[in-house]
Amino acid sequence: MSLISDLFAASPFRPMQDHISKVHECVSELKPFLEAVYRKDWAQVDSLQQKISRFENEADDLKKEIRLKLPGGIFLPVARTDLLGLVTAQDKLANRAKDIAGLMTGRQMEVPEVLQPSFMAYLERCIDASEQAHKAIHELDELVETGFRGREANLVEEMISKLDEIENDTDVLQRKLRKELFAIEADLPAVNVIFLYKVIDWIGDLGDRAERVGSDLELMLARK
Repeated sequence: MSLISDLFAASPFRPMQDHISKVHECVSELKPFLEAVYRKDWAQVDSLQQKISRFENEADDLKKEIRLKLPGGIFLPVARTDLLGLVTAQDKLANRAKDIAGLMTGRQMEVPEVLQPSFMAYLERCIDASEQAHKAIHELDELVETGFRGREANLVEEMISKLDEIENDTDVLQRKLRKELFAIEADLPAVNVIFLYKVIDWIGDLGDRAERVGSDLELMLARK
């Protein structure tokens, strides 16, 4: 953290890339977390929830440092407000991952076996969206070197387009999963059904928030 000013002097985007890496690390832990939920290994669930919470806190610290250490007077190839908006969009991904893990751990939520394949496929595709956002942000340095033009700009636009496709996939998988839950909800305790729908919605937020990162990056490109 103490070196973040030097990082900004060398590259204003390196701290942004460090932040999205930590965010994606947080989101990715949801897969082993859900696998532990399936096994009803509550000790492991609790351990992974704490790990996710720690990663989210570390991402939050990076976000705060970026806000504090990005002075208005420093020369930047893009608007300071755009960078601050982008780091906020990135951070919301980690926030939602922490929410999901916290709710499922606190309630020791069980996912009905019949839903487990669709549930995992849905989560994995949302994690794919986070990974794609991570890849796109890691092209920022190259974008600056090319003046936000040419082949590199086209590459990033393709990445953002791919991110949109992934997010559309998550919408399809969400509808499928909700339909499967609806088919069995009469056999489940009502309160369990309510929280399952909530978790489904929150997992979908991962895809939506990853897409927002791509949209903010796209807007930054459009302004160049």
